Amino acid sequence: MAQVAVFLAPGFEEIEALTVVDYLRRANVNVITVAVPAADSTEELESVTGSHKITVIADTKLSDFIEKMDGNEPDAVYLPGGMPGASNLAANQYLFQLITKMDRGGKLVAAMCASPAVVLARTGILSNRKWTCYPGMNNNLAEYCGSVDWAKEVMENSEHIEDVPFVLDNNVLTGRGPGTAEQFAMKFVELLAGAETAVRIHDGSCQR
Repeated sequence: MAQVAVFLAPGFEEIEALTVVDYLRRANVNVITVAVPAADSTEELESVTGSHKITVIADTKLSDFIEKMDGNEPDAVYLPGGMPGASNLAANQYLFQLITKMDRGGKLVAAMCASPAVVLARTGILSNRKWTCYPGMNNNLAEYCGSVDWAKEVMENSEHIEDVPFVLDNNVLTGRGPGTAEQFAMKFVELLAGAETAVRIHDGSCQR
């Protein structure tokens, strides 16, 4: 059974996070929600409050997740958007290292909305790839990456795609925003559980 780690930091986008978790679990994917502390805090709590004041109790705290994984990686990671959730994820050095290690190993890295621009861009894994994000955030890469020069380097030959629900380029899946969370989630299901399972869930949940 595939294992997916979903990282939730304060200010995460609830629709994006929970839609993906729900559909993956319907597909019998082993999903672990991981609470990530805010960038300016060392306090770790299992409860995380999203950008619309909905509080979620995660399966585990980040420190416990790191200890349990013991240097290994899950089959896939998912970074929902929302602000300041994405900024809190981007500030976490462990996640930076995990994302780059996952990409080097060809494992699935998924992010939506703010997170492709705010989190993934600075890691360099969007270089030479097509990707999407929340409209307009692709214009602020210098801010998210720390400088104009670094943004140019880590995003070399990347191509931002507009007006699509998601983009899959090799092992990196990026999504546009809350309203596309269902389509994004179903692509995630297809990748990890197969097309037949995705069709069954699509039809059983009365999707458009």
